[in-house]
Amino acid sequence: MSVLVYLEAWEGKFKKNTWEAAYYASKTAEMLGTEAIGLCIGNLEEDASEAGQYGVNKVLHLQGDAFNNFDANAYGKAIAEVATAQSADTVIISGTFNGKALAPALSIHSDAALLTNVVALPESTSPFAVKRGVYSGKGFNILNSDAAKRVVNFVPNSLAPVAGEGSASVESIEASAGDVARVNVQEVDRVKGKIPLPEAERVVSAGRGLKGPENWGMIEELAEVLDAGTACSKPVSDMDWRPHSEHVGQTGIAIKPNLYIAVGISGAIQHLAGVSASKTIVVINKDPEAPFFKAADYGIVGDAFDVVPKLTEEIKKFKAAN
Repeated sequence: MSVLVYLEAWEGKFKKNTWEAAYYASKTAEMLGTEAIGLCIGNLEEDASEAGQYGVNKVLHLQGDAFNNFDANAYGKAIAEVATAQSADTVIISGTFNGKALAPALSIHSDAALLTNVVALPESTSPFAVKRGVYSGKGFNILNSDAAKRVVNFVPNSLAPVAGEGSASVESIEASAGDVARVNVQEVDRVKGKIPLPEAERVVSAGRGLKGPENWGMIEELAEVLDAGTACSKPVSDMDWRPHSEHVGQTGIAIKPNLYIAVGISGAIQHLAGVSASKTIVVINKDPEAPFFKAADYGIVGDAFDVVPKLTEEIKKFKAAN
């Protein structure tokens, strides 16, 4: 028995979500009295042995032409094969964009229970019980599973990985995707030069209160001084003021940053559904009756065109002094 964790890499590089998954797996393995094994797929530009700092005992590296491009079905088949070979009854996958597609495919190929929207380490191991977000993050439930095998798909930024001094051994392995149906990838177009919203620890978002796309410069400047990602409400993306890749909400991207600053957004329930899991919410709006204030940890009633530039300058002064 072991715990297998998928160590996702983006263009050959690891990110915080990868080490969060490794840490989650190692702590789960401790609870189960077993070891955590990492699995990387595809070409790597970084040293996978770093996973040992987060409690992973060894890392298996799977390469081959069949895995040059992410394909949930093919990856799921291969991971299921590796899990069987390693006697892994628990597989951990971060709930990234790819992870959300991979987890259900893997559960089918391995005939395992699928535990989604997990927001914390297991409550117990007998039965295996996890805390999940429900109703678009407005509530939680505890899911008990007595299945022999399980796939845990946890929400990114749910726990802070703690690095130690360890180093994992890395070995190359072989596995097959078999003859499963595949996606034919003809082109990959990625947003460059921006912090991906699901990975951002801080996000600055704006809505129709900014009156037009020409006023977004102050949002981008505030995001830059905070080392934050930029986002927007649905009406803003619908009007093509901002790209749809920045739309957060129930029908957009669901995020869970440590800090979410909402500027000129009223706070409709559809928007709140995608951002309510944020650890700290700051709302800037000139309407004191804006619904968003009810969900905010901190609120500023004022004109965004006055407040945001002053806030940016004060943050710059603070960073310069510290």
